[in-house]
Amino acid sequence: MNDNALQPEPVRIGIVSISDRASTGVYQDQGLPALQDWLTRALKNPITFEPRLIPDEVDRISATLIELVDAGCSLVLTTGGTGPALRDVTPEATLAVAHKEMPGFGEQMRQISLAFVPTAILSRQVAVIRGNSLIINLPGQPKAIAETLEGLKNADGSQKINGIFAAVPYCIDLIGGPYLETNDEVCKGFRPKSALRPAR
Repeated sequence: MNDNALQPEPVRIGIVSISDRASTGVYQDQGLPALQDWLTRALKNPITFEPRLIPDEVDRISATLIELVDAGCSLVLTTGGTGPALRDVTPEATLAVAHKEMPGFGEQMRQISLAFVPTAILSRQVAVIRGNSLIINLPGQPKAIAETLEGLKNADGSQKINGIFAAVPYCIDLIGGPYLETNDEVCKGFRPKSALRPAR
């Protein structure tokens, strides 16, 4: 058997940090390192990252998302710009490039964050599909990024509330992307039995 057939499929992932101040060097961006670190731990697939650090501008955000999808990113994660402030325009820019909306992702992120802070209801994250790519807006803080992706665990390590990433691999299957394989100790991806491939 070909050894390459036993290796997880490579995947290209866009990671976008959206911040006026970080993009102009007022402070150091924390979003891109947080996203890259989490994804590297969570996935067994070889990952090529396409990082972008851009200001809170609708047209610039939309153009960046289109660029990353056109570059072959099966998954694009953004961080920042999802609150109610005047400069928070990431959801609008994301919806502007959408072919389909996936409202369950935003609903679940707010549900998770509400376990920590009542201001989670002010978050406006959205998720959309464009072509063969899934685009998800995440919160701005590294701690909140990990919480929404992983979900909440009980003291014994069992899953209390599912994180949103548990549904990402199967979603990407359904839109024609690569077969993502998760490290279960970080985040266990869920697929129906009919969509599972044999264990390696």
